[in-house]
Amino acid sequence: METWQITTHLLGGLAIFLFGLEQLTTALKVVAGERMKLLLSQLTTNRFTGVLSGTIVTSIVQSSSVTTVLTVGFITAGLMNLTQSMGVIMGANIGTTITAQIIAFNITKQALVMIWFGFALFFFAQHERIKNYGTLIFGLGMIFFGMGIMSDAMAPLRDNPWFLELITSAENPLIAIFVAAGFTALIQSSSATTGIIIILATQGLITLPIGIALSFGANIGTCITAGIAAIGKPREAVRAALFHILFNIIGVMIWFLFVDDLASWVEQFSPIHTELSGLERQSAEVPRQIANAHTLFNVVNMLIFIGFVGPIVKLLVVLVPDKRQPTTDYLEHDLLTTPSLALAAAESEIEVMGDHVISMLRRSMPEALSGDSYSLHTLAAEQQRVKISLLEITDYLRRLSKQELTEHETTEMMQCLVVTNELETIGEIIERGITQGGLLRHDELIRVSEATQQLLTSFHHDILNAVHRSIQAFHDHDPDSALQVIEMKSYIKEFQEHTVHHMMRRLQASEPNRVAAYTLENNLIDHLKQIHTAARRIARHIPHHGQQDDS
Repeated sequence: METWQITTHLLGGLAIFLFGLEQLTTALKVVAGERMKLLLSQLTTNRFTGVLSGTIVTSIVQSSSVTTVLTVGFITAGLMNLTQSMGVIMGANIGTTITAQIIAFNITKQALVMIWFGFALFFFAQHERIKNYGTLIFGLGMIFFGMGIMSDAMAPLRDNPWFLELITSAENPLIAIFVAAGFTALIQSSSATTGIIIILATQGLITLPIGIALSFGANIGTCITAGIAAIGKPREAVRAALFHILFNIIGVMIWFLFVDDLASWVEQFSPIHTELSGLERQSAEVPRQIANAHTLFNVVNMLIFIGFVGPIVKLLVVLVPDKRQPTTDYLEHDLLTTPSLALAAAESEIEVMGDHVISMLRRSMPEALSGDSYSLHTLAAEQQRVKISLLEITDYLRRLSKQELTEHETTEMMQCLVVTNELETIGEIIERGITQGGLLRHDELIRVSEATQQLLTSFHHDILNAVHRSIQAFHDHDPDSALQVIEMKSYIKEFQEHTVHHMMRRLQASEPNRVAAYTLENNLIDHLKQIHTAARRIARHIPHHGQQDDS
C-alpha cells in the first residue's frame, strides 16, 4: 500500500506539475507572443544578441524546448538563418536554468495562494489580458503544488532500503546521465526533470555530484523535442535542431570528467547554512547548488561554442546537405499554435506569391502585344500554379482564425486575407483578360500600332509600379507607400481618358481589323484599370495611411 501511495502521489504530482507548466507556457505565449516574435526577429542580428534573445525568451516561457521549436519555426518561416539560430539555441539553454533557480527557492507553501488568486483573475475578470495573467499565475501555482505533492511522496523514501540501494547504484555519473536523458525524452520537459532532481535534493536523497550528472542528462533529453519539431522541415531548420543536439551532447562530454570539480566550484559561491548540520544542511544547500551548477554549465558551454560558430555551420552543412530540388514552403501546421509565427509565415508566403504575380504582370503586356501562342499559354498556366498556392494560404489563414488571436493579430490576419484575395484577382485578370486578349490578337492577326503600343506599355508600367508598391507597403507595413498607390487614382483616370481619345482617333484609320484592334486595345486598358483597383484595395488595408478610398 505504501508503494502504491508513493507511486500515485509521484505520478499525480508530476501530472499537476506538467499541467501547470503547460498552462504557464500557453498563457505566456498569448501575453508575450508578439514580444517574443520581436525579440527573436530583431535581436538576432549576430550570435551574441541571439544568445541574449534566446535567454530572455526562454526565461519567459520557462522551456528551452519551446524556444528551440519557435526557432525552428522562424527558420521555416524565413525569418532567421542558421547562424542566427545557433545563438538563440545557446541562449535557450541558459534561459531554461532560470526554471531551476525558481524551483530551488522551494516556495511550495505559497502554491495554493497562487492557484486561487490566478483562478479568481481568470474566472471573474472581464478583460482578456487579465484572464491570461490569471492563467499564468494559476499555472505557476500548479507547478509548485505538483512539486509539493511529489516532495511529500518522496519523504518516506529516505528510509526505504530498496530506493536507497537504487540511488547508490545511480551514483555512477554515466548511469545518472542516461536515466535523466531517457526520462526527459519521455516526458519532453527538462524543467520537470530538473524539478524532480531538486526535490530529491531537498529530501536529502541525492548528493550534489549526482544531482549535477542528472541535470546533464536532462540537457540531453530535452533535444528530442527539437528533433521531432524539425521532421519534414527545410534543411536549415533540421541543421538548427541538429546543432541543439550536438551542443548539449558535446557540452556534457566536455564536463563529464569534471563533475566533482564543478561541484567544488559551485559550493564556493552558493549560499551555506552553517546553523544546520547533517541531512538538514544538505537538504537546504544542495538544491541551490544544483541550480547554480546547471546555470554555470550552460553559460560556460555557450562561451566555448560561440567562438566556433563558423566552423560548426560548415560541419552542419556537410552532415545535412541541401536537397537536389529544394522547396520553399513557409506554411507549417506546427506554427498555428503560435499565431505571431504563423502570421509571419503567411506574410513570407504572400510575399513570394506577390513576386510571382508581379513577374506575371511584368510579362503580360509585352506578351499580349507581340507574344506567340506558346508563350501566352505558358503565362496563363503559371496563374494556375499561383492560384493553388494562394488557396493554400487562404486555407492556412482560415485554420489560424480558429486560434485565440489578439486584436492586433486579427487585424494582421485580415490584411493577409485581403492581399491574398487581391493577388488572386490580379492573376485571374492576367490569365482571363490580358492573356486571352493576346491570344485573340495572335489568332485574328490583329495589329496594334507603334504609337498605341507605346501608350499601353507606359500605362502598363505605371500599373505594375502601383502593384509592386502596394505589395511592398504590405510587407514593410509602410503607410506612405500605400497612400501613394491610393493617390494614383486620379492620374490613372486621366491617363485612361487620354489613351481612349487616342484610340478613338485611331479608330478612323483605314487599317485592316481596325474595329477589332480598337476593342482589344480598349479591353487591355480596362484590365489594367481593374488591376490598379485591386492594388488600391491592398493599399487601403495598410493601417494608419490617413486616407480612405471607397471605390
